[in-house]
Amino acid sequence: QVQLVESGGGLVQAGGSLRLSCSASRSISSFNVLAWYRQSPGKQRDLVADVTSGGTIYYADSVKGRFTVSTDNAKNTVYLQMNSLKPEDTGVYYCAAFYLVYTWGQGTQVTVSS
Repeated sequence: QVQLVESGGGLVQAGGSLRLSCSASRSISSFNVLAWYRQSPGKQRDLVADVTSGGTIYYADSVKGRFTVSTDNAKNTVYLQMNSLKPEDTGVYYCAAFYLVYTWGQGTQVTVSS
């Protein structure tokens, strides 16, 4: 069974940057979709960004122009570069990989202070 492990979360001030990593236990080329989700306490888990096997990238409107998804196939890793962070970006960030079903990582906490 595939495993996903997120890292890179932490505490930053508004306007700062953070890069999240998602390391997969198998080649990321085997997945149809690689995605990043965000969940704040008491709120729904929402899609932040994803990339398909064909290279198409989607960003939620709230993060367009600030977040960037990238992949490193040699390292089996997906990244989420987050710039110009806002307090509303605070939450637990999860990576997910889809083939037949979604496989979820454990999440990494991102806290953005005012």
